[in-house]
Amino acid sequence: MCGIAGIVNLRGNPVEPAEIERLRGLIAHRGPFGEGSWFNARRNLAFGHRRLAVIDPTEGGRQPMTSGDGRHVIVYNGEIYNFLELRRELEAKGATFRSQSDTEVILAAWQAWGEDMLARFNGEWALAIYDTTTDELFLARDHFGIKPLQYALTSERFVFASEQRALARSGLVDAAIDVDVARRLLLDPFGIEGSERSLFRQVRRLQGGHCMWLRNGRVEVRRWWRTVDRLPEVPRDEAGRVARFRELFQDAVALRMRSDVPIGTCLSGGFDSSAVICAMSSHEKAGMGPRDSTAWRHAFVATFPGASNDERPAAEEAAAWAEVKPTFLEIGRNDALSDIDRILDDNDDVYIGLPSAAWMIYRELRRQNVTVSLDGHGADELMGAYMQEGQSAAFRIRNAAAALTSRVPLAQRGVDLLRAQMIRRQGHYFLRGGLAGIPAPLPLVAEDDELPSGWGALNRRLYRMFHSTTLPTILRNFDRLSMAHGIEVRMPFMDWRLVTYTMALPETSKAADGITKVVARRAMEKLMPESIRTARRKVGFNSPMPEWLNGPLAGWTAELLDRKVPAFAEIVDEAPLRETVGRLTAQQSWDWESVGRIWPYLNMKWMLARYA
Repeated sequence: MCGIAGIVNLRGNPVEPAEIERLRGLIAHRGPFGEGSWFNARRNLAFGHRRLAVIDPTEGGRQPMTSGDGRHVIVYNGEIYNFLELRRELEAKGATFRSQSDTEVILAAWQAWGEDMLARFNGEWALAIYDTTTDELFLARDHFGIKPLQYALTSERFVFASEQRALARSGLVDAAIDVDVARRLLLDPFGIEGSERSLFRQVRRLQGGHCMWLRNGRVEVRRWWRTVDRLPEVPRDEAGRVARFRELFQDAVALRMRSDVPIGTCLSGGFDSSAVICAMSSHEKAGMGPRDSTAWRHAFVATFPGASNDERPAAEEAAAWAEVKPTFLEIGRNDALSDIDRILDDNDDVYIGLPSAAWMIYRELRRQNVTVSLDGHGADELMGAYMQEGQSAAFRIRNAAAALTSRVPLAQRGVDLLRAQMIRRQGHYFLRGGLAGIPAPLPLVAEDDELPSGWGALNRRLYRMFHSTTLPTILRNFDRLSMAHGIEVRMPFMDWRLVTYTMALPETSKAADGITKVVARRAMEKLMPESIRTARRKVGFNSPMPEWLNGPLAGWTAELLDRKVPAFAEIVDEAPLRETVGRLTAQQSWDWESVGRIWPYLNMKWMLARYA
């Protein structure tokens, strides 16, 4: 994983070295192990790269990288986990290699297959390849948008980078706020990341499963991946379905243990992360493969003493099963204000909570020189998890909306109205203009996909949550929070083979009799602690926000609300917001429901104060 950036001056004037150096410097945290720049012959195009060395950490893997014949140049953020298999295939076709990196495999794959190489990759990536002969630039993101890529196009230049804040602070892009997006984020914080728009009016997002060409100053974007078109046949009997899931999941974990540096996992004690670490242990016992990291026994557990979402006992049980001695990081009241401005800045967007816990756990990995973490992201949206005890009404609204709009896309406006009415009745709606000011929904990736006619509400809802709403937002958060410390996150549950297979399964393989992730739980029988495998309670990996807002965050929140931020006042009715926050704090009655609805307003005001 790395940070990538590029500038193309469309009028032919040269890119100043200071411009690419500044853009590259703004993503320095993503790559603490090296940096590089490259200019084309006319110097109107420049690439910048910050390196997080994981595969071939020698100079042979340095970027920007040029193909052996000098024609193509690449900057790339990500990992292609099946690079060894692809390398052997390319060598059989006559390709030769100078390094042991997966970056060079991508260059050879491009020269052999062009765009078709994307469908051959098993991994996560954002990449840019320049052709010095045709003066064309190609960019692409992985199947599901795990790795980020933002860009801006003006009459003068095309600029891209791994993070929106890098573009906004580069001096190359107008950092004006997109008011419509800001309002939409406050109504539905999960309704933006799957779109092409961002909080900044000029910054666009290349959506997951999309690629783009820059030719003759014109941008052409197309979708190269559509999950519903790749659904495989599945076994008819349940035993066969479970066996196939187990095979795919174990191979997905094994592939993601390929690393030339130490790896580990963030362990919560829930089913997903416990399944990952137990599968890592099983892979070692079955026999490690080439380039697999033997330094994998690192588990990092965030604990919240006295908080409602502490899962330390379960995490201890999972670690013991995998024969791993975990590192525990206690997060308490004194951490509520610790590095709060940096954490909000690193998260670089608006969310439903302060992500201190994730930020701190990845910082601990960096302190202990563990560069890679295999985590359980994607399983909830792939197989269902948000209908468990402790669920807030916000999640119920979101699930109901996804179920309805997946069947009737034009119903989104009505769903928005119902959502706003319910939020207002709860006293948590503060947008200026009342219900008449509800912002229009944004087009989201995959929301118009034609799904199999036999799919029911659950499969349709999960498809949308996975591709369009909930998961893209979570992926954004964990990319930024991990890469703030130069940590690479790998996600076995998001292996495209496992995703397409699980999507094709009947709903009874995902949820039945109040149990979610049915096929995965059955597949992991005797491979992980039984108490965790069968547990029904779903606890999200979040900071203990109700406890913090009822206590140590009270002063910070009051001070923030007292600040004059004209851009915020234009979209939010601040008087009732301030009154509601004051009442909740005075009564110490913050709960997960009020946090999920009100924190985005606080987060938004902080961001607008930063940029507007």
